[in-house]
Amino acid sequence: MKTELSRTLGIEHAIFGFTPFPAVAAALTRAGGFGVLGAVRYTAPDDLARDLDWMQEHTDGLPYGLDVVMPAKKAVEGVTEAEIEAMIPEEHRAFVRATLAKHGVPELAEGEASGWRITGWMEQVARSQLDVAFDYPIRLLANALGSPPPDVVARAHDHGVLVAALAGSARHARHHADAGIDIVVAQGYEAGGHTGEIASMVLTPEVVDAVSPLPVLAAGGIGSGEQIAAGLALGAQGVWLGSIWLTTTEAELHSRALTAKLLAAGSGDTVRSRALTGKPARQLRTEWTDAWDEPAGPGPLPMPLQGLLVAEAVSRIQRYEVEPLLGTPVGQIVGRMNSERSVKEVVDDLTRGFEKAVDRINRIAGRSAQ
Repeated sequence: MKTELSRTLGIEHAIFGFTPFPAVAAALTRAGGFGVLGAVRYTAPDDLARDLDWMQEHTDGLPYGLDVVMPAKKAVEGVTEAEIEAMIPEEHRAFVRATLAKHGVPELAEGEASGWRITGWMEQVARSQLDVAFDYPIRLLANALGSPPPDVVARAHDHGVLVAALAGSARHARHHADAGIDIVVAQGYEAGGHTGEIASMVLTPEVVDAVSPLPVLAAGGIGSGEQIAAGLALGAQGVWLGSIWLTTTEAELHSRALTAKLLAAGSGDTVRSRALTGKPARQLRTEWTDAWDEPAGPGPLPMPLQGLLVAEAVSRIQRYEVEPLLGTPVGQIVGRMNSERSVKEVVDDLTRGFEKAVDRINRIAGRSAQ
């Protein structure tokens, strides 16, 4: 499964995997793909350095990358996290308290800090992550929300690091190209997390045409080798997969209840909601996401206010595995995530499916398989 981009990066398969879990990223790199570690949860530089040290030890000298979050548009700027939190209306705080009380969600134990913070969505935190990351031989820097600032792109290039940015439309993709981005990830509506409104089958060829000759990765709802073959047929030079890794044995969800929900979910059991971060993000539909869509409610706040507002609530829901409220960002491919497998087993399945799809097309075209 080789393309010009995969040859440039020295990887066997043009499969790029975004994941918040170092063990998953490292396993994908070892399996011949390209693991990309999500940095958003690392609010302390030492924690990121610790896990990048671990990646170095477990990737056998093979390439990997890092994904940061630098919002293209800032809801707030030049203020501290405490000052941002002070902007949250009491009406919204009361709504969170009432929703948690309705479902009997216990308080965190005394002295137990919220395990999930949204400070990683703030540009200054992402910049501190880069101060750490550029001390390591990462080969790719990806930004999930628009093009990184020009000085960040220049800094990456000075370190010999390629820069990728996600795009939900051809217009966004052209903006990335103008900003000096090296790789555009065309992320369709079906994807987990922050996503736009155009489906992958339509989006991928539009983006390929818009930014040619820049390489494009197809993303959104991809979880089989046949879909990878389709993405490459549409002009992509690889695929960007995220959700499919959530139910691998290397993933560190630390919640059997959440894993069970993912394994049981169908492709129609997700929703695009602003309940988690303030921007539309596809996630499991739960009573938590439903509550934020109620007309009588206050509605979500813009990023990063919403994330700061719900941080402790999300930690409590996860800590006590409150099933009706328990969710996670995930794409529509969740309907195919029916069993726990190792990352290598997933990659093997993807490559087998790809080979079958290519053989099928060769037969349709009257050509023998090479």
